[in-house]
Amino acid sequence: MRREWGAPDPLGDMSSPLRHDNVRDDDVWIIGSFSSAFGRHPDLDFKDLAREAVTGVLADAKLTGDLIESIWFGNCLMHAHPTASGRSQAGIRGQASLIEMVDDGTIPTFVPVTNVEGACATGSMAFQSAVREIRAKDVGVALALGVEKTWHVGAESDPAIRNQMFDAYWSGIDNFDVERLLEHYSCGAAEAGTEFDPEAPGRTLFMTTYATQAALHMHHYGTTVEQIAAGAAKNHTYGSLNPAAQYRFAMTVDQVLADRPVVHPLTRAMCAPIGDGSAAALVCSSDVLAGLDESVRSRAIRVAASSLTGGRYRSFTDQGLSAVAAQRAYQRSGYGPGDIDVAEVHDATSFCEILQVEMLGFCETGQGGPFVGSGATGPEGPIPVNTSGGLVSKGHPVGATGLSMIHELVTQLRHEAGPRQVAEARVALAENGGGVIGFEEAACAVTILDRPQ
Repeated sequence: MRREWGAPDPLGDMSSPLRHDNVRDDDVWIIGSFSSAFGRHPDLDFKDLAREAVTGVLADAKLTGDLIESIWFGNCLMHAHPTASGRSQAGIRGQASLIEMVDDGTIPTFVPVTNVEGACATGSMAFQSAVREIRAKDVGVALALGVEKTWHVGAESDPAIRNQMFDAYWSGIDNFDVERLLEHYSCGAAEAGTEFDPEAPGRTLFMTTYATQAALHMHHYGTTVEQIAAGAAKNHTYGSLNPAAQYRFAMTVDQVLADRPVVHPLTRAMCAPIGDGSAAALVCSSDVLAGLDESVRSRAIRVAASSLTGGRYRSFTDQGLSAVAAQRAYQRSGYGPGDIDVAEVHDATSFCEILQVEMLGFCETGQGGPFVGSGATGPEGPIPVNTSGGLVSKGHPVGATGLSMIHELVTQLRHEAGPRQVAEARVALAENGGGVIGFEEAACAVTILDRPQ
């Protein structure tokens, strides 16, 4: 066990001695990772962002693209950005975004590109698909790539453009039966003593659903807005140390609470910004790794486990899909919650960190507020969470988010994170959710990485 926090493990006794020597022949290794600087980039298109990620990940791996045998391309919102011809790009997003890199030899001719879409979990789905392809021994080297532009030029001054930008996020819900979701949240809001208004201006639908979830957590477990603010302030402070973060300034709890209200109990500082970016990971088999230079092998990070679950309609206090994904990842890896040295979780709002530390077994159900509020997930705490700054500070370009989490954890496990480095980090976990089904995401990916000694 790495830590104690005075609460029983809600997932049972799943902790184990660190087993860095249990390397298998069928292991998958990350040999390159990259994340662009997230932010509003009106001068960069999807092809520019894709090129930045591909060249960046190859440079990190110190390899050329001719080794790539397969590409998994993640994107959600390309259809919402008309091209110069006035048409949207949908069906062959990856192929269209990468063709110039095929032309100039950056990536191999005839390399297969598979397009992946899973709302905010898209990047993790691309990553897990690449990992599974390696494990299946179909290829020896695969590239997972996530590219997104969520900011629409002119949105700051034109309400019509701003509404178009926010409306794109409705693709992350069940639009065949919208009324079921809205009724579910209206009932939840009534239970929590608040209101649910999905059409409120100035925010995406997801901020409203997260606000209702936060209100329910406060109603059932006594979570406070100050505890939510503590998580936000911690992540903004982490983000100030991350050169790839969209917001690079520290904040105090009081500053978070005083920021512009978005929807109760959330202020702007508790909500992920809208921006653009790309991220990538290059993965390979043990056989391929063995033939690479020592300078590559020495920085390789192992994929100890990956797990993906789907959402459902449930009561707020029932077990969530991220708890199940975590249980499966722990079982597959041989690690438990107490073995995790550093984690990245999907804090599209700062309430989500409170929920996810419970779901991942870092504290008891209902105790996420006191856990985060105590500083347990901060630099001096037993389990640093969102050292990248999290989504609220690092940013949330939807299709790239999951891979940016992987990049942060790879950086931590390589001990290359500079002032935000977690000392002696050896085992890391990423939790990335996407879309909404009821009171939880439509999909959740949990990935465990380690650095064998």
